[in-house]
Amino acid sequence: MGFLEKPIVRDLLLLVFGLALGVLAHYLVRIHLLPRLQKLLRKTRINWDDVLFEQGVFGAAALLIPLVVMFRVTPFLTVLQGGAMQLLKVVAVTVVAVGLDRLLRAGLVIYNTFPISVRLPIKGVVQILQIALWAFAGTIIFSQLLGQSPWIFLSGLGAVSAVLLVVFQDTILAFFAGLQLTLNDQVRVGDWIEVPKYNADGSVVEVALHYVKVRNWDRSITTIPTHKLTGDSFVNWRGMFEGGGRRIKRSVLIDQTSVRFLDEELLERLSKIQLLQDYLARKTEEIAEYNRRHNIDESSLVNGRHLTNLGTFRAYLLAYLQNHPQINQDLILLVRQLPPTTNGLPMEIYAFTKDTAWVSHESVAADIFDHVLAIIPEFDLRVFQNPSGHDLARAVAEREVAIGLREN
Repeated sequence: MGFLEKPIVRDLLLLVFGLALGVLAHYLVRIHLLPRLQKLLRKTRINWDDVLFEQGVFGAAALLIPLVVMFRVTPFLTVLQGGAMQLLKVVAVTVVAVGLDRLLRAGLVIYNTFPISVRLPIKGVVQILQIALWAFAGTIIFSQLLGQSPWIFLSGLGAVSAVLLVVFQDTILAFFAGLQLTLNDQVRVGDWIEVPKYNADGSVVEVALHYVKVRNWDRSITTIPTHKLTGDSFVNWRGMFEGGGRRIKRSVLIDQTSVRFLDEELLERLSKIQLLQDYLARKTEEIAEYNRRHNIDESSLVNGRHLTNLGTFRAYLLAYLQNHPQINQDLILLVRQLPPTTNGLPMEIYAFTKDTAWVSHESVAADIFDHVLAIIPEFDLRVFQNPSGHDLARAVAEREVAIGLREN
């Protein structure tokens, strides 16, 4: 009995008893109460309580039960009361910090379920709050361990502010860069962006404090420092999707030697094309009236105005696009000639498809140019193409037939 009457032994037994009682209470809550509470909350219509469970907020709250028990036991101690109370305060601060950290993460998950999260991502702000939380908790823990007021540590921050600015330079830059990107609505999750400097070309999947994560179209991941997006140029294609049209800007090269005036035979053949009937009727009458008014000698095609197969072909393409069901008629639509080159005369189609999805857009564009290439011979035009081995072999064969070295 004399051994048990020693104060330190008595304190140790009380601590063991309190710890065992606290662990037992935590076990009962964790194993029996929390699962029943989770089943009950899953029956509710709201989802945020499920998120709190998934992020461990209730689990962190359950850790407070052993602490409450130990705080109740501590006043009965004699020798170990001061040290035990100090240690319990450190553990309590840690547990509260863990709970608040999990609560911030749960809040971010809940916020991301709302449509506004796409336009205003707050992950960077939450990460700053987490850093501030742990910095504050660390200050309190050190003050408790050293037995000093936390205000002494906080007042000393001014003296080490220069060091802190160097240590947290990237974090500070990332924080203000993230604010700028968010407030100016420059980048959202789901945006298609191009950042050539970092070989990034794909969809934004995450906007965090220190980085913006881009999933490229080849399924690779590029991580770009947040503050770099405010200092370097990048392309955001969001406006294309919001504008309701994706651009087609493509040319077909015409052999310039195939351009000529329309003769009666070609005019008659082209007049059978329904999309050209109104155009040809109107232009034929307009040109005839012009030539008659100016007394043009039409015996030479050099005099006056005449229809050409190239101009008629351009008019056909414009009418074809104006009647195409997949072309957005509310946006710019034109067919134009670009400056001639050594590779022919570029005839460019500039239009916007209604469907902005990549696969659908490319399918529409391919169908349009399939049609364009197929109908060019109807206008007695030729597509320019550099000679291939097949072309050279055919030319040699035709030459040999012409001079009698080979039978046709």
